[in-house]
Amino acid sequence: MITPADPLAALVARRRAGELLGITSVCSAHPLVLEAAVRAAAADPQAGPLLVEATSNQVDQSGGYTGMRPAEFRSSVEAIAARHGLGADRIVFGGDHLGPQRWRERPAEEAMALAEELVDAYVAAGYTKIHLDCSEPCAGDPAPLDDATVSARAARLLSVAERAAGGAAISYIVGTEVPTPGGARHAIDALTPTDPAAARATIAAHRDAFAAVGLSAVWPRVRGLVVQPGVEFDEWNVVDYDPSRTAALQQVLDDVPDMVFEAHSTDYQTQDALAALVRDGWAVLKVGPGLTFALREALLSLEAIEAELVGPRPRSGLGEVLDRR
Repeated sequence: MITPADPLAALVARRRAGELLGITSVCSAHPLVLEAAVRAAAADPQAGPLLVEATSNQVDQSGGYTGMRPAEFRSSVEAIAARHGLGADRIVFGGDHLGPQRWRERPAEEAMALAEELVDAYVAAGYTKIHLDCSEPCAGDPAPLDDATVSARAARLLSVAERAAGGAAISYIVGTEVPTPGGARHAIDALTPTDPAAARATIAAHRDAFAAVGLSAVWPRVRGLVVQPGVEFDEWNVVDYDPSRTAALQQVLDDVPDMVFEAHSTDYQTQDALAALVRDGWAVLKVGPGLTFALREALLSLEAIEAELVGPRPRSGLGEVLDRR
């Protein structure tokens, strides 16, 4: 079992020992999705911890689009877990894409000050997996940002996180995927995996930036690197994982044996594709919209059952309610 106290450290250690393990990151704020995840974890005590992550647009220091701050979101998940007999010690909370992008229409200094508040709120609330992502330009920034700027901003947020942690061991993730988190906003039919040289440059830039702020000792707790394995989805298409296109990228992990890759937007990949991602180094698989879609499909299936059982008599109109909401 991957221990919940520091699941990424345990995951990395066991992979180094030859075990092809991965962990699912549930990136949804929908209470029914979270309940399903909790129930699945509670039903299998040997499954290891439940990793739940909130993104910076879902949950922030002002409430995000869910209306919940980090502490409130954590409490809401723990309340669901308590109802289903899952101990709070089996849940790991993470913050995804924590950086200035929520305020990228503002000047960089103003956006970064708000990002510092964001990171402080997450870590103070007990989130122990923190993805530092300062890759998006703010008002007045050149586009795209260079590695030096991205990593220097991440190091600034790292300093905030370490102060807020008060000695607690936080696991960090660096890097970002392209296109945007949560699914592409335009039609896609193919993607190019991250260039291995770019991945190595990202690692080196962040290591140097952390050293520049006196936090070299934290580097061993950088457990993962977000890179693009060539998987994505939009409103019409799913781009499937093709292992043959990532052979060179996989070799990047040979140089950093204490890290794994993190894959975003793994929604709608086949079971075989997910297994191949884990085999090839993507040991953290993030999924969110696909879970909510599965919930919608389940609800519409219930409505179809209702139609068979009830016939022409008045029915719930659940599908219409879903569309209206």
